[in-house]
Amino acid sequence: MPANCMRRLVLAGILLGISAYTAVAAQTLDIIAQKGTIRIGYISDEEPFSFKKKDGNPTGYAIDLCGKIADAVGTKVANLKRDYVETTLADGFDAVKSGQVDLLCGALTISLGRRQSVDFSQPIFVTGASALLRKDSPDYLMALFLDKRLAQVSAKPAPATSAIGVRADTTTDATLREALGPDIPKTRIATFATHQDGLAALESHKIDAYFADRALLFDLASHARTPSALAIGNRLFTHEPYGIALRQDDSAFRLLVDQTLTETYQSDAFAKLLSTYFGEEGPVLRREIMMQSIPQ
Repeated sequence: MPANCMRRLVLAGILLGISAYTAVAAQTLDIIAQKGTIRIGYISDEEPFSFKKKDGNPTGYAIDLCGKIADAVGTKVANLKRDYVETTLADGFDAVKSGQVDLLCGALTISLGRRQSVDFSQPIFVTGASALLRKDSPDYLMALFLDKRLAQVSAKPAPATSAIGVRADTTTDATLREALGPDIPKTRIATFATHQDGLAALESHKIDAYFADRALLFDLASHARTPSALAIGNRLFTHEPYGIALRQDDSAFRLLVDQTLTETYQSDAFAKLLSTYFGEEGPVLRREIMMQSIPQ
């Protein structure tokens, strides 16, 4: 190979190396400092974790925790601005991976599959999947989700077919399919773009149950036309730790996030925050979250 060709190859290799180093070096805090803005992605239909107020501004338990993290970043970046970016569950993780948002806030289950593309904070909440049913839903579904013997519900025969709704692109979809084993009567699974769409289908008898994380079902039921006509399952089919999604391979930013969360959990203000969004369940939830938190 001629000497000039060899020199060009060496130079190209050096330039590629510099580009790769620059990409790695441009970590989240560096990017935030350069822009003077932290971009907080949120999913708007996951009340009480992330939703819109009447004025259109985002709020919720996860949003407030992301706000605490923004406060911590603000001690390192002067005059920090906050840019709230509305997204969907389907697109939110790609937005984190591509750098469109720095934090993704909502009811986000930490899973190994999702950790292939994004990283997560320590858990911010712990729940599990169950179902919201009408009190006239088929007996076998009441028995399945309320963890009762079928004889305790009634002796009516199961319908030829029924339907259970689940939100598309969630970890609970696969869990529901596993829960409907061979002993369960024929049941169709319907997917919905939002939890509110699932509630509407349940109330209009288009489906017979709606499957989601139990923490979300309580809030969903409270927005029903007739909450007293609904029942929330007490049998949990999953263990769902929620976290805040952030970029992979950025240990400095994740450490700041986790330090901020631990300090928040240990503060007196955290009890008030939980009571604001979860009422009387706040003290129990705080113990569960503290048990899974990372100590100082």
